[in-house]
Amino acid sequence: MNEFYLIGFLIAFYFLRVDGTVRFANYYQNHMVLQRAPQRAVVWGYVEDFNVPIVLTMNRKIYGTRSSSSAIDRTGESIWSVTLDAESEEGPFNIDVHQPLPNGTIVTITLHDVLFGDVWVCSGQSNMAFAVRNMFNGSIEIENADKYPKIRLFTASRQQSSTPEEELLAIALPWSIASADSVGSPYTSAVCWLYGRMVQVELDGRPIGLVHTSWGGTAVELWSPPQVLKDCGISRNPRVSIDQDNQLDIVLNNTVLYNAMIHPFTRMVIKGALWYQGEANANFNRNKYKCTFSKMIEHWRGIWHERTMSNTDPTFPFGFVQLSTREATGNVIGGFPWIRWHQTFDVGYVPNDVVPNVFMATAMDLRDDKGGIHPRNKLDVGYRLSRSGLAIAYNLTNIPYQGPIIVDFSIIPHTHQIQVMYSDKVSKGVQLRNTNGFEICCIAEDICKSNETVWVAAPASEIKGSPLSISLDIPSSCISKRLFGYRYLWRETPCAYKEAAVYNAEDQEVPAPPYIHFF
Repeated sequence: MNEFYLIGFLIAFYFLRVDGTVRFANYYQNHMVLQRAPQRAVVWGYVEDFNVPIVLTMNRKIYGTRSSSSAIDRTGESIWSVTLDAESEEGPFNIDVHQPLPNGTIVTITLHDVLFGDVWVCSGQSNMAFAVRNMFNGSIEIENADKYPKIRLFTASRQQSSTPEEELLAIALPWSIASADSVGSPYTSAVCWLYGRMVQVELDGRPIGLVHTSWGGTAVELWSPPQVLKDCGISRNPRVSIDQDNQLDIVLNNTVLYNAMIHPFTRMVIKGALWYQGEANANFNRNKYKCTFSKMIEHWRGIWHERTMSNTDPTFPFGFVQLSTREATGNVIGGFPWIRWHQTFDVGYVPNDVVPNVFMATAMDLRDDKGGIHPRNKLDVGYRLSRSGLAIAYNLTNIPYQGPIIVDFSIIPHTHQIQVMYSDKVSKGVQLRNTNGFEICCIAEDICKSNETVWVAAPASEIKGSPLSISLDIPSSCISKRLFGYRYLWRETPCAYKEAAVYNAEDQEVPAPPYIHFF
């Protein structure tokens, strides 16, 4: 719609700013961030009548549309939607939406202080929900929050639904400018905030919108569209016992959190998603996690792409935190190592060829015995995740973001040692911080795969003059025997704090991820 048409449109009616039938979707609010160019942001909402003409104005541009011809969800209202031109200016802007009424007036509603930047959705279970105020040095983050006014925060309320919802059933934290109050809110995720803050610094202050939608104790199946469950052959529901508002033993069925806490956002164009989940699957559908996690990513991407009229990248960047730790002895193997492995789609690292455009933060060396399953050191998690995001989502170069990756494992001739070679594409060298963490198995292939206790330690040492290699001592019980497998950091809590064996020599804050291989 051109400017002359809008002038005639407004002259034809008496201009009146009042509450009327037109409204924005409930998570479109003042102070929000919309996705910047080259993507085209979508603005949408509701109107009581059907096939209603709607005019949107922003930044000297005029857009016209009509609402749907029938009701789309339980509200009984029709939906209007406008796809904006790609916006490279960050704003702030006001967005005005006009609706003519039969009595000759025009109702106008406005979004104020809207920025254009990158929108990230942060989801998962309790380690994503873990608040800034509860992390180590959280008070420093809260005190400095007002230095980042172009970071905007939003948190969905914990809700479930048996059918996909078009808008949120409730909101915990409305769109807010970063401040001591908003960052210090119990609803602001530490990992989400730290990622956004650290990425923004490297992007010269680009606006960042952080949409937090998580629920503690929840399995991946709850966050998955139905097609994921079908693809992975899953029918039974997890039973989640949660204390929410003094209601014990809340039962959450498959897909209900996707329906209520993810699907509403799939009309909004986003840059990418962040995920911290997996603890609830350590003993539930563990062997299905490679399938459920990869298919969840695939279907989230497909649905977002479709519902935003192809304006969200069909392979949008997806970052996750590999499971951290839980128990304090360091002796328990349990399900955590397998979930960490399945989080990489059984490759051991990301990005890889199984699911494109995925990045991660390794966290199994950040144990916090008092914190247990909720380690309080989220600063390192945010740092590692932001390095990966900057490299993968933003294509920044010269950022060491991965731990060393094993490319070869062979017995050194005429010795009782094994040489482990690491990729020169990831790091120029490895730092061997201690000798522990490697194990080998020499019993029999089927036993190695089924019995966690037959593996034996193989102490590591440096190889002088070979910055990308280390050696392992073959234990006496395996000398002259065939090796059937090797693994690294295969424990629920595999090492002391920041004392994994292998780190990237270029950035010694980035550890090598857990690994397992069978010959």
